[in-house]
Amino acid sequence: MQKITIVSRESALAMWQAKHIQARLQALYPDYVVDILGMTTQGDQILDRTLSKIGGKGLFVKELETALADGRADLAVHSIKDVPMVLPEGFALAAIGERANPCDAFVSNRYAALADLPAGAVVGTSSLRREAQLRARFPQLDIRPLRGNVQTRLRKLDEEQYDAIILAAAGLERLELHERIRGLILPEESLPAAGQGALGIEIAAHRDDMRALLAPLNHAASADCVMAERALARALGGSCQVPLAAYAVVEDENLYLRGLVAYPDGSEVLTAEARAPRQYADALGRAVAKLLADDGAQEMIDEVLAAGAHD
Repeated sequence: MQKITIVSRESALAMWQAKHIQARLQALYPDYVVDILGMTTQGDQILDRTLSKIGGKGLFVKELETALADGRADLAVHSIKDVPMVLPEGFALAAIGERANPCDAFVSNRYAALADLPAGAVVGTSSLRREAQLRARFPQLDIRPLRGNVQTRLRKLDEEQYDAIILAAAGLERLELHERIRGLILPEESLPAAGQGALGIEIAAHRDDMRALLAPLNHAASADCVMAERALARALGGSCQVPLAAYAVVEDENLYLRGLVAYPDGSEVLTAEARAPRQYADALGRAVAKLLADDGAQEMIDEVLAAGAHD
């Protein structure tokens, strides 16, 4: 029998994602054996520092790409928001799955919503994007770093290290932790990260055989939205070292894309938006990036990166 090997991080959420794709592939190709190779990445191991200080979300991807390059695995499944905007040479995204909930989730044992938090309440998040938007709306809150997998973050909340934490809604829903979500934070309140809620399937670029096998897993509307969002982030040199958000939706045959760049302290937040036909997803992302850049986003990003380099 022919075999397909999926490489995945070993966290509960990553394994759920890998098993989801495994089930889809087994349904499509019953003559294949589809197995999963679990790995621990640097991003999973270094938990005492924020991602922006240790090299970014690429630390969750690097070891998996090595397994693709040396032939131990045929494909890697990622939360697409964790995939660097520019892939290393020799790798390609073969498919984007149908997007799940793109929103951030408010999680708290004591409070029903962000607006209910008293001054000085401690809120945990791993994301500069979330932190900047929170600080802009609620400057009275105490925003602190929060690392670890979903279960680790929930445990820290339950140990009362935080009054509330902000997580991606999709991750909680995939792990059947719906009851932990006190409320969704809508894009109008906190714009999501590029690709949030969507799964990306990565392959070695020369694997045309895998590209063909994975084609049925590509969800065209989600892929167009993610392409626009990633093009925006890429054009601005986006990484987790900069508070940057991008979120697109399909309206009839058009894409509506919103973008955001901010200082981490929330003191200044720039936004821009535009619409274009779906076939121009990449160009739309670059156009909204230019609107932001013309408004001063590039100087803001350069300043944030320079400050981070001196920390």
